[in-house]
Amino acid sequence: MRQGLKGLGAVIDSTHQMAAAFDEGSPSLADKARFLSEARAYPDAPTPVSVVETHMSYVFLAGDRVYKLKKPVRFPFLDFSTIAARERNCREEARLNRRLAADVYLGVVPLTFDATRGFALDGDGDGDGDGAVVDWLVEMRRLPQEAMLDRLIRDDRLTQTAIEALCDTLADFYRRAERSSIAPKDYARRFFREQEENRDILTRREFALDHGRLPILLDALDARLTACRSLLEERVVAGAIIDGHGDLRPEHICLCEPIVIFDCLEFNAELRQVDPFDELAFLGVECAQLGAEGLGPQLVDKVAERLSCAPPRQLVSLYAAWRAVLRARLCVAHLLDATPREPKKWEPLAARYLDLAQRALAFDTGGKTEG
Repeated sequence: MRQGLKGLGAVIDSTHQMAAAFDEGSPSLADKARFLSEARAYPDAPTPVSVVETHMSYVFLAGDRVYKLKKPVRFPFLDFSTIAARERNCREEARLNRRLAADVYLGVVPLTFDATRGFALDGDGDGDGDGAVVDWLVEMRRLPQEAMLDRLIRDDRLTQTAIEALCDTLADFYRRAERSSIAPKDYARRFFREQEENRDILTRREFALDHGRLPILLDALDARLTACRSLLEERVVAGAIIDGHGDLRPEHICLCEPIVIFDCLEFNAELRQVDPFDELAFLGVECAQLGAEGLGPQLVDKVAERLSCAPPRQLVSLYAAWRAVLRARLCVAHLLDATPREPKKWEPLAARYLDLAQRALAFDTGGKTEG
């Protein structure tokens, strides 16, 4: 749940201007990214270095290591605008991700700069080397791409044994996770608040979506939210809301031995306060978008069995529909950027998410209930 995304377009439009304004007097973000894109930046000099850019980070794939550099940006739901804030978030990212990826997150490394010697990665992590600390990076062990859940789905290589092992891992995590202290009414209110923003963004006429279908779909989701408000609140009363992963997607799951689940949402604790079955519904939506539409219900059932409880079916379908609509909104929000990456990608992808939302809302609400 991306609470506080109101005005996302305006925020994204100003990202690069903000990045230039923050850390005034330090080397620029472009200079840092340029250095970290070169093999000489790393101890073992890997060749070549691959770079992945998102709105919030640069990720550098360097040999058997991965380094993440957070951009100096500020959104309503996060603040990476200072070196101190980025260090704090890097350390929190490493700490939280060790819950499900203990051997992957190796630590936090300072990036230093000296006017004579230039940039350097201070590998011992104490920042006491030559030069001033100008940024911080999360250092990770690189995982095998062929074992990622999204790749396994696309290649039709996902086995039942792997599914069972994933359910074991998730159930154990949810069983041990810290319980949330969120109030029942606040938990339910988050869904309605985000749904208002979904409607505001998705119904903008500049987006090439089915504007005949959209109001009907959004009205149906509104009605389901209203009908399920008490069920949402009851999940909190039952102690079911936890400090979860927060961004459980197939590309964040590596079905190696042992299973690794990484890249949790570290920058806003409130956004990680979730029902495990909300996270599983979200994962199911993402798997369905890749072509594995039956995997989500299977994950819900198997994890529910391991936890000896299950939410009402209509609540699971609500979670799935709500997540799919939210993902559709986040897709088209990319087009509000002044220079969106892959602009032709987002509207067709949003339409596919809306299809998944419509199917989730039409799901039979009978079946298992909480035990």
